[in-house]
Amino acid sequence: MQTRKLGNSGLEVSALGLGCMGMSFSYGPPKDKAEMIALLRAAVERGVTLFDTAEVYGPFTNEALLGEALAPLRDRVVIASKFGFKLDPTGRERWTGLDSRPQHIKEVAEASLKRLNTDRIDLFYQHRVDPEVPIEDVAGAVKDLIAEGKVKHFGLSEAGAQTIRRAHAVQPVTALQSEYSLWWRGLEAETLPLLAELGIGLVPYSPLGRGFLTGAIDASTSFDSSDFRASLPRFTPEARAANQALVDLLGRIAARKQATPAQIALAWLLAQQPWIVPIPGTTKLNRLDENLGAVAIELTADDLREIDSAASHITVQGERYPEQMEVLTGR
Repeated sequence: MQTRKLGNSGLEVSALGLGCMGMSFSYGPPKDKAEMIALLRAAVERGVTLFDTAEVYGPFTNEALLGEALAPLRDRVVIASKFGFKLDPTGRERWTGLDSRPQHIKEVAEASLKRLNTDRIDLFYQHRVDPEVPIEDVAGAVKDLIAEGKVKHFGLSEAGAQTIRRAHAVQPVTALQSEYSLWWRGLEAETLPLLAELGIGLVPYSPLGRGFLTGAIDASTSFDSSDFRASLPRFTPEARAANQALVDLLGRIAARKQATPAQIALAWLLAQQPWIVPIPGTTKLNRLDENLGAVAIELTADDLREIDSAASHITVQGERYPEQMEVLTGR
């Protein structure tokens, strides 16, 4: 497995990480615990070192899963988790708003450390920007946790350029985790140049468009009621039919490279910058192996120009999130 450094931080991780949310949350019912532990350990054996979770995934159960699975392998892996949501103690709702007050951040860190069965969180992200709390206070709270040895690196998720700059001035930001893929390129105008300027890595989530770019989903696919995608504007049957053009583009390149559409989508991301580390999620070993195969695929400058040219003529249909989930769109 190739490795990459997240910006100037010195944090070195596998070129592809593993997003673990879907094992416990959002994409249908939680998966079998023993199977997921086996999958997580298989990923480590294949050279994956970056594992991404959050307290809100479950809530709480995903962190506990990683804590159990990775405890025997702790010194071989980098565990990333997140804070910043106000969680409903009754469990009736997964989250009820945002909360990045410094005291809350420190409480979340302590609870996450216990669930993760570890003495440090390698990369601790603010999950979403909280407009009620100055980002300087957030960065200061994580700086305190770093000084105590409980956190190693500070990250932001879905933060805008000015927020990143302000946070970085207080505590260097190691990585930004935001959606980025061939069907969501909103970072390219302002955010990517800023990350390059400041030496911050990018960890794209949903690098396969929540599964759509794999080619396994089309306009006729039906989603379980517990599947997050059933509520997303980009996953209405009409939007899926319109967005199929992007999958067809990936398929054409894949056929030429003897690869799969998913591998081309990931290879495209890896080719954008050497400090980009996508975290595709999966619950299946064969998909894990497919995704990891993307690291060996070389897209030439001509390939990249062809993809960009063709993609520029495709207008992706549907918003990322519905209006009632506006908090997830970032600031």
